[in-house]
Amino acid sequence: MLSEVLLVSAPGKVILHGEHAVVHGKVALAVALNLRTFLRLQPHSNGKVCLNLPNIGVKQAWDVAGLQLQDTSFLEQGDTTAPTAEQVEKLKEVAGIPQDGTKPEGLAVLAFLYLYLSICRKQRALPSLDITVWSQLPTGAGLGSSAAYSTCMAAALLTACEEIPNPQKDGVSASRWALEDLELINKWAFQGERMIHGNPSGVDNAVSTWGGALRFQQGKISSLERPLALKILLTNTKVPRSTKTLVANVRSRLLKFPEIVTPLLTSINAISLECERTLGEMAAAPAPEHYLVLEELIDMNQHHLNALGVGHASLDQLCRVTMAHGLHSKLTGAGGGGCGITLLRPDKDSEAQRDEVMSPRPASSSPGPASIWARQVSGAAFPVGCSPEEVVLMSADACHFPSPAKSQLSDRATTGGTVSA
Repeated sequence: MLSEVLLVSAPGKVILHGEHAVVHGKVALAVALNLRTFLRLQPHSNGKVCLNLPNIGVKQAWDVAGLQLQDTSFLEQGDTTAPTAEQVEKLKEVAGIPQDGTKPEGLAVLAFLYLYLSICRKQRALPSLDITVWSQLPTGAGLGSSAAYSTCMAAALLTACEEIPNPQKDGVSASRWALEDLELINKWAFQGERMIHGNPSGVDNAVSTWGGALRFQQGKISSLERPLALKILLTNTKVPRSTKTLVANVRSRLLKFPEIVTPLLTSINAISLECERTLGEMAAAPAPEHYLVLEELIDMNQHHLNALGVGHASLDQLCRVTMAHGLHSKLTGAGGGGCGITLLRPDKDSEAQRDEVMSPRPASSSPGPASIWARQVSGAAFPVGCSPEEVVLMSADACHFPSPAKSQLSDRATTGGTVSA
């Protein structure tokens, strides 16, 4: 059992195309976002395991001896199979979460206990640990905050229990795991995602684990070509929503209207493939007409996502406001609020374009959302092509421990960053 402090970091993500369709076996294109989640694990000998999540106000502790007495035989195949409803209910009893508890705080605790008990149960005794997780990612915004959380947790627990080696070397600020270790981290991170979302696609935890820009389909991951100077405006509508509910609603609509929804999913898959082809051409020889194609694909995908029932008035408002400035937007992630992305023009300054979109309309102009928009949401432009790192193990001097007063994200922090493609 590891004795020193571990510091782990994993990135969030932005989905370019393929939301919801990826759950049904279609292609998704996703890129790592340079907003990250951080985890600090401190081994102890005090007989307790403590979880501190300052961003969402969780601070909880369990007696290791009490957890050791729990029947955890139902977790034996946890790394390969989806948790059953019965397993989830048993775990809720252990965690002290109400049976109908679906709040983010409770689900985060549930995912932690699942990973802790599943990964550490092979030890002769469950370890005493103090774990703190904090994040630059807003929760419920479609940026993969739960996946980054699950990835950090899986990596830290696997390392602490010596299921994977500790790659940290003296004087190295950030160390990476080997390919086979990343595969194991990704497998367990997916299990954490299952505890939180029920039936996730696996794309979010894959991006958090591997970083960079990925093509994802039915668990198969490959890297994308990386065009230069592709800039995107990321906007947080600050409308909360449940990924689990939205995914279930799309599935219900598919079962109710299969001849309507199946072609929509097929068309979204075609949009992802066309985007992948275009990005590949841009990597070789970027041209202005490539941006016109990307803009059309964004518009078509957004209409399809609305038809699937995962749009929201705030996202429609984003599309209208940016379209008034000649820009094209779509939701990213599960939809129903959360974040949207806007493709910026390559021939204009990105910050100037952001300021133009965010500026209030004159009082004499026709009624519109811009004045409310500027107060309620924030936006920041970021370049695509900087290859944010995958999940990494960090040295103590490379990671700043948050004070409680700064644990909540500022508007500036929630909406900017770098993605790779």
